[in-house]
Amino acid sequence: MLLFRVVPLLVASCLFFSCANEGIREDKSDQNGTTEQPRSMDHHSHARPDEAVITHMDLNVAVDMEARRIGGTASYRIKDNGKGRIVLDTDGLQIDAVTDGNGAPLEFTLGDSTLLGRPLEVKIPAGTKALNIQYHSGRNAKALQWLEPQQTTDKKHPFLFTQGQAILTRSWIPIQDSPGIRFTYEATVKVPNDLMAVMSAINPQQRTADGTYRFRQEQPIPAYLIALAVGDLVFLPVDERTGVYAERSVVEKAAWEFADMGTMLRTAEDLYGPYRWGRYDVIVLPPSFPFGGMENPCLTFATPTILAGDRSLTALVAHELAHSWSGNLVTNATWNDFWLNEGFTVYFESRISEAIHGPDYAGMLQQLGRQDLLGTLVQIANSKHPEDSKLRLDLRGRDPDDGMTEVAYEKGAAFLRLLEAQVGRPKFDAFIRDYFDRFAFQSMTTDRFLAHLQTHLLEPNQLQVNVAEWVDGTGLPANAPTPESDRFNKVEMEIRRWVEGTPAKALATSGWSTFEWMHFLRHLPKEMTEKQMNDLDAAFTLTKSGNAEVLAAWFEQCIRNDHDAAFTRMDEFLNTVGRRKFLVPLYTQMLESEKGRVLAQTIYKSARKNYHSVSVQTIDEILAWKDDKPPVNF
Repeated sequence: MLLFRVVPLLVASCLFFSCANEGIREDKSDQNGTTEQPRSMDHHSHARPDEAVITHMDLNVAVDMEARRIGGTASYRIKDNGKGRIVLDTDGLQIDAVTDGNGAPLEFTLGDSTLLGRPLEVKIPAGTKALNIQYHSGRNAKALQWLEPQQTTDKKHPFLFTQGQAILTRSWIPIQDSPGIRFTYEATVKVPNDLMAVMSAINPQQRTADGTYRFRQEQPIPAYLIALAVGDLVFLPVDERTGVYAERSVVEKAAWEFADMGTMLRTAEDLYGPYRWGRYDVIVLPPSFPFGGMENPCLTFATPTILAGDRSLTALVAHELAHSWSGNLVTNATWNDFWLNEGFTVYFESRISEAIHGPDYAGMLQQLGRQDLLGTLVQIANSKHPEDSKLRLDLRGRDPDDGMTEVAYEKGAAFLRLLEAQVGRPKFDAFIRDYFDRFAFQSMTTDRFLAHLQTHLLEPNQLQVNVAEWVDGTGLPANAPTPESDRFNKVEMEIRRWVEGTPAKALATSGWSTFEWMHFLRHLPKEMTEKQMNDLDAAFTLTKSGNAEVLAAWFEQCIRNDHDAAFTRMDEFLNTVGRRKFLVPLYTQMLESEKGRVLAQTIYKSARKNYHSVSVQTIDEILAWKDDKPPVNF
C-alpha cells in the first residue's frame, strides 16, 4: 500500500486515469453544479443515460387505499442523444401505454424480471423531448407500505408511506432509478378526501377540500429520494423554517420532542454553508417504518421510536438533517460509493451534536457507533462476503441493500475524523465546506472524491495518510481515532459496583441519558442469574420502559439469559415496531437457543404482516422463512 505523500505523482496519475475512464472531469463544473457531467456505470439500474436521460418528471397519480394501488401518468422531459431508445427501471408495474409529448404512441417492451426488476425500453425518434407513461403499481410493490387503521397510532384511518432507497422507487414509478441521475419533479396526487398527502418537496400545511395535492421539487434529486406519505396527518410548526407532520395523537408530542430542529438547522449552516432546500420538516410515521429516518428532501421520514419523551434521541434528526448536504446535495454516484453519503453524514451529525450539546455528548454517540461497527465487522468477517468491510464496495449482482451496514456509516466517519486530526479542524472544515459548494447537486464516485482529496487537502498540507488502507482495505485500520467520553467511564464504574454486589437500586444512575443506559445494558455480564435480572428490572423498570433504544438493549439481555418475565412485552414490541435496527439483533439473538428459535417463529408469524418489505426481506433471510411458512427445521 502506497502513502500518498511518498509517491504523490504516481497515485495522482492512477486516480486521474480511473476518473477519466468514468468520463469524470475533475473540478470543471461551476459552483451551482450546472455543467453536465458524464455518469458512472450503475450496475443496479437498467437505465442508459448516455443514450437518453430524464431531466424533469411530472407525476399525476391517484392513490387507491382500498385496492392498494397507485396509478396514473409519469411524464418526462428527456435529453435524447440520438440512440433511438430510452431505458427506464420498473419492478412489478403494469405499463398501460407510452406516448410522446404530442400523444403519439411509442413502441415499448418490458424485459425479463431480475433482481433489478424489469427494464422498460421505449423506442424514440431522434430529437424526442418528452415521454408519457400510463401505468399502475402492483399490489405487492416493494416501496409501498399499506397500513390498515389498526396498524396506525390513532387506529381510525389507513396509512401509506413509501421507501425508495436503494432501488425501490421503480416499484411505484417507472423511472431511471440510479443515484447518479438527477432531475426536478412536480406531482399532482389524488387521495381520499379525509386524508392528507405529503412528499419530498415543499408541502401543504392544511388539508384540501377535494383530496388533491400538488408538489414541486425545484432542486434536481435522484429517484431514491422521491417519497410519498398519505394518512390522517396534521402539521405543527416548530419555527419559521421547520415543523412536524404526524397523526393527531402524536403531533404535539413530536413537536415538543423536536423543539431543537431550528437550532440544529442554524448550527448545520454555520458549519458547512446554507441549507438549499427551503423548509426542513419531519413526518413521524407509524412504527412499521423500517429505518430510524430517511433523508427525503424537505421532509425527513422518521420512526416514532425516537419519541422518548425527553428529547434524548433527536440525534437521529441531526443525522437526517446533515443528509441535506451529504447525500442529497452531493450524492453517491452508485451504491458502491454509499460511504460517501453516510460517512460524511455521521461525521456531520457528530459535529452538530457537539456544537449543541458539547464534546461529551458527541463522544458518547461516537463510542456507541464504534461499538456497533466492531460488532458488524465481526459478522462480516464470518460471512460470505468478508470484502464488505471495505469502504469502496463491489455489489454487482447483489442487492445494494447488502452494503448498507455500519461500515459505510462508522468506518467512513472514522476516516474523516482521522483526516481532521491530521490537518486540524479549521482546515478540514474549510475543505468540507468547499466540497459541498463545489459539487452541489452532483453525484460523486469514490475515485472522484479521492482525486479531490489528494489535490485539495493531502498535497497542500503534506499529509501522510494511507488512504488505500482505509478505502480498499478490510476491517478497521489501527490508526482509527478512539472515541472518548468520561460519562461512559462513570457508567462502567457503576457496572463494576453492581457486579461486585451493590444492589441495582443503590447505583448512581440519576440523570443518565439514553446513551448511558444503552452503554450500561450493552456492557453487563453476558451471563446473569435470574436473581440479577430481577434486581435490574425491579430497580429500573426496564421491561416497562417507553424508550425503544433502552427496551431493545434490555431485550437482548433477556433473550441471552432466558428472562421469561420480559418475553410478553418483547412479543408486543416486535409486533408493533418494524425498525430493522431493533429487529435484526433480537431475532438473531433468539436463534442462539432452541427455545429462542421457537419463540422467534411464533412472534414472526404474527408480526411479519406489520413489517415493510425491507425488513421482511432481512428477517426472512435470518429465519430462512419461505412462502410465509416456517422452515422445516423449526
